[in-house]
Amino acid sequence: MLPVTPSFGLEGKRALVTGAGRGLGAACAAALAQAGADVVLAARSLPELEAVAAEITASGGKATPLVLDVSDIADLGAAIAAAGPFDILLNNAGTNRPKPFTDVTPDDYDAVLDLNLKSAFFVAQAVAKGMITAGKGGSIINMTSQMGHVGGPNRTLYCASKWGLEGLNKAMALDLAPHGIRVNTIAPTFIETPMTKPFFENQAFLDSVLAKIKLGRLGRPEDLMGAVVFLASDASALMTGTSMIIDGGWTAD
Repeated sequence: MLPVTPSFGLEGKRALVTGAGRGLGAACAAALAQAGADVVLAARSLPELEAVAAEITASGGKATPLVLDVSDIADLGAAIAAAGPFDILLNNAGTNRPKPFTDVTPDDYDAVLDLNLKSAFFVAQAVAKGMITAGKGGSIINMTSQMGHVGGPNRTLYCASKWGLEGLNKAMALDLAPHGIRVNTIAPTFIETPMTKPFFENQAFLDSVLAKIKLGRLGRPEDLMGAVVFLASDASALMTGTSMIIDGGWTAD
């Protein structure tokens, strides 16, 4: 008898998506909802969250806004515990301050490393504690970047944070595997979103990016949606501690 393909469906699962008010977070939340998950949308801006939740529910999905400042480490655990437990986490909130290494200030360092790495650490910790207590396992997906696998000019802070998150991801996977919790990353190339769009108005920068993306185009949020559903679902049941690099071939040479 032929084996049956594991389900990509997420019916009956609860998911938390950080940075869900726009861009990649909103797209990935939509992907999880379209696969059947009940999605909690987390960010600081309630109007943005309500708009995304309204679109998801209008298309037949389930979504609830949660105003959450992931940089507020002191209150983070209690807020996530109150909203949980969750079966899926997409750790997506992040930022960037591109500038030459010699121009980076301590404020720049704290802004990027605190959000991209420290907040991601403690969001994942809070969700994992809920998963362990619930005893059902789960899937944690950390949004990193191709810049967590290579270097780039004017990207010292971003690379440091994303390389750090890739390393954290592997260690988390080892600690959480005995609890049936899988931990993986998605590492995209440059995706056109509200955060990145201003960068591409510089034609020289855009040309340099397209020269490295072998498929010849910028990424779109839709390019990551299938990977999110795959890593959240039983279809990736034996995957943990690894990275899905979705970069159009940037890191291939």
